[in-house]
Amino acid sequence: MLTKLLNFLKDKKILILGVGKEGKSTYDFLRRNFPEKQLFIADKATNLLEKYAEFMEDINLELSMSDNYLNGIEQYDVIIKTPGLSFKNMDISKFQEKITSQLQLLLEFVNVFTIGITGTKGKSTTSSIVYKVLQDQGKNAFLLGNIGDPIFDNLQTLEKDSIVVLELSSHSLQYVKNSPNIAVFLDVYPEHLDFYESFEKYVEAKFNIAKFQKAEDVLIYNQDNEAMQNYHYPYQEKDYAVTLEQAAPTKNSVYIKENSIYCKDKCIMNLATPLKLKGMHHINNMMFVFAICDILNLDFDKAVQTIQNFEPLEHRMEFVGKVDFVEYYNDSIATIPKATINTIQALEKVNTVIVGGKDRGVSQEELEEFLKNSTVENIICLPKTGEFIYHALKNVANKQLFMVENLQEAVKIAKQVTREETICVLSPAASSYGYFKNFEERGNLFKKFVLENIKNEK
Repeated sequence: MLTKLLNFLKDKKILILGVGKEGKSTYDFLRRNFPEKQLFIADKATNLLEKYAEFMEDINLELSMSDNYLNGIEQYDVIIKTPGLSFKNMDISKFQEKITSQLQLLLEFVNVFTIGITGTKGKSTTSSIVYKVLQDQGKNAFLLGNIGDPIFDNLQTLEKDSIVVLELSSHSLQYVKNSPNIAVFLDVYPEHLDFYESFEKYVEAKFNIAKFQKAEDVLIYNQDNEAMQNYHYPYQEKDYAVTLEQAAPTKNSVYIKENSIYCKDKCIMNLATPLKLKGMHHINNMMFVFAICDILNLDFDKAVQTIQNFEPLEHRMEFVGKVDFVEYYNDSIATIPKATINTIQALEKVNTVIVGGKDRGVSQEELEEFLKNSTVENIICLPKTGEFIYHALKNVANKQLFMVENLQEAVKIAKQVTREETICVLSPAASSYGYFKNFEERGNLFKKFVLENIKNEK
């Protein structure tokens, strides 16, 4: 499986650009396969030798650290870039064609069937459901990418009949020149505006999931999404459209009719089917799964059973517990306003919402208008974006606004003001960076503060 990839890499002067989880995985893969090869690493961090003991011991490794880590980058044959490193407002013309990634190398050199899933929101849950559906139907499936293991950690275990499910961020897709066999594009909304020159560039990076597909490959796309409509992508007749409306019968489509989900002309699932995943946005994600089932000739009834038993992922409308007659939910993954709106609509009984995080230039106006007209009574605002919401809504009738400095204070106030037999949810509508290591740390701290000193119910 790896012969083509290893032959491509063996005589190249390789730079690993950025050492996070994926960069370290790249180093481990290269060192496993080329024990004596001279390797190069460049990273802005200056503590790599302290963090990774094996780097100190590797006599065939050269490190470039500090703010000048990009100096001389054009001298390398192959630059394996970590997805999280931004080249915004930089001239990369001298080395752009040399940029690759674990994803690109998999798609280009490893002969395995791939399902790539992207979207601003929903990709982790959808990828996990697809993976579980494949497993439950006896397929040799792997879940890799953002939510799973780094791709290079599993390359040597892939076989010809493997199906690789890839959760793909815009960062992963930005410089690819190949696309997955099945490309799933769930939705796109303004996010990561600190990483890209414009929202249009962000959308463009996302569409790389399908841009390089071959004639036999298939794209499954969101027909209802405004930004995807405005992009005017040249969809093919073989592609699948997913819509919450009733679709035109002349094209491949998954749609809603008579309170049921249909794929083409076949009724797949009634919307009254009991599910552990709440909300129409999850219903929408399931429709993409059914499109995949149709393409791969999987059993729809078994897929519905898998979906019925699927538990929400951690930090995604995750039920934390019932404390003093109030239900608490952790939705730390909600990093854009649309996600928070979806969560409040899905949970229905939200009395208190905790919002706010890093300001990445994403407008909060849609969320402000939604909260203004919602039944949510208590809005607890964290820096920085919470400040915008606080000032926009502080004089609105029937709303209690609280401006707090930290998450612990937010939970303390929530316990004081949330009505019994209602819901309090952490759904920030903003990134965690600058205040927390990541959304997982934010969510874990929320759960810790909620569950401290439980008095009555669990």
